[in-house]
Amino acid sequence: MSRLFGTDGVRGLANGLITAELSLQLAQAAAVVLGHNAVEGGRRPTAVIARDPRISGEFIAAAIEAGLASSGIDVYDAGVLPTPAAAFLVADLDADFGVMISASHNPAPDNGIKFLARGGQKLDDALEEAIEAELAKPQPRPVGADVGRIRRFADAEDRYVVHLLQTLPHRLDGLKVVLDCAHGAASGCSPEVFSNAGAEIVVIGADPDGNNINDGYGSTHMERLQAAVLEHGADLGIAHDGDADRCLAVDHEGTVVDGDQIMAVMAIAMNDAGRLVDSTLVATVMSNLGLKLALREAGITIRETGVGDRYVLEEMRDGGYSLGGEQSGHVIFADYATTGDGVLTGLQLAAQVAATGRSLKDLAGVMTKLPQVLTNVKGVDRAAVKTDTGVQQAVREAQEVLGETGRVLLRPSGTEPVVRVMVEAADMDTAQRIAGELAETVRTRLALQPAPAV
Repeated sequence: MSRLFGTDGVRGLANGLITAELSLQLAQAAAVVLGHNAVEGGRRPTAVIARDPRISGEFIAAAIEAGLASSGIDVYDAGVLPTPAAAFLVADLDADFGVMISASHNPAPDNGIKFLARGGQKLDDALEEAIEAELAKPQPRPVGADVGRIRRFADAEDRYVVHLLQTLPHRLDGLKVVLDCAHGAASGCSPEVFSNAGAEIVVIGADPDGNNINDGYGSTHMERLQAAVLEHGADLGIAHDGDADRCLAVDHEGTVVDGDQIMAVMAIAMNDAGRLVDSTLVATVMSNLGLKLALREAGITIRETGVGDRYVLEEMRDGGYSLGGEQSGHVIFADYATTGDGVLTGLQLAAQVAATGRSLKDLAGVMTKLPQVLTNVKGVDRAAVKTDTGVQQAVREAQEVLGETGRVLLRPSGTEPVVRVMVEAADMDTAQRIAGELAETVRTRLALQPAPAV
């Protein structure tokens, strides 16, 4: 049986993989695993549940609440809120765990269930495996006063908004900011936060109807935000995804500022203020080489992890680092959050513009993005990519050609027979040429052999 949990919870088509029955069973299993310590200590376990505005989130939330309450868990229903808000509220309420119902940047028919451990931390593999194992076992059936209660968490959004405003190092008075909320979970709280911080705001993509999440708006569709920034003469634009755990930006000229550039701006600002622990940023292997070159010039070290914000978080926790993230806009400020928070990131970035009096274009100019080419080579033995001598020799030769102003990365897919070839170079022609040559080497040397005829 394949593993149910993926890189960020259980995700799939609502009423396909994510059914009411599975939702209830996952909740009952999680109640045993994540509520265990409370029960052992003689306490009634508590859980916070939140969701993005997808229409399917309503029945999934009902099933999860039923599963938790029927297992003796007191449930605090926070309603529609961002994933980082759910994580914050688990810690703020001192709950035993949390549940977020969202498929992030995926289209509306999808949905997902992710669990948060005590303190609002993402689950490690061992806890996810324990929940999966518990699915096959008979579940406890408390009766009478031992069943859980379900309460509306009435001030959930207010608590989150106050928390975000307390992180603000400089008010945003005088800034005009366009917010694109992706018709998602931040449609209510992000405009409130930026307005209370002093910004003049223009809001797009903030009319969720249950079916329009991420549909032409948000961090995966930047065109409308770019146009709105130019139309309204704004200082910058901020784009969230459906569950608002990521942030991309647009400068006053309508140019996209990605997660790498945001991290460059914030890492240098935090280092100058003495707030960047060990003068170190945590980023993934997919971050642009331009980020490393810019931070090296500023005396800042990058620690690289595998792709995925969970790996960034693990490295940050292990080393006690204060800032990390991904090119996609998952940026983690460990002083204020346990996960990527798109509203927090946008707020901190806008505050840096306000505090310095410099434009976002000027601030982001500290980093020069190198041309990057990514090619997927299909139908190959991904397991052999790190052991095949011919492939490794081709990689070494390519790296010698590129020198310090370029980079090669071959990364096997974790789910399909695909090898991803990424090349960065000083110019696009060189990047495309070397990526094409490496892709052909991988295709030739690692081609899967057809199955023998029966």
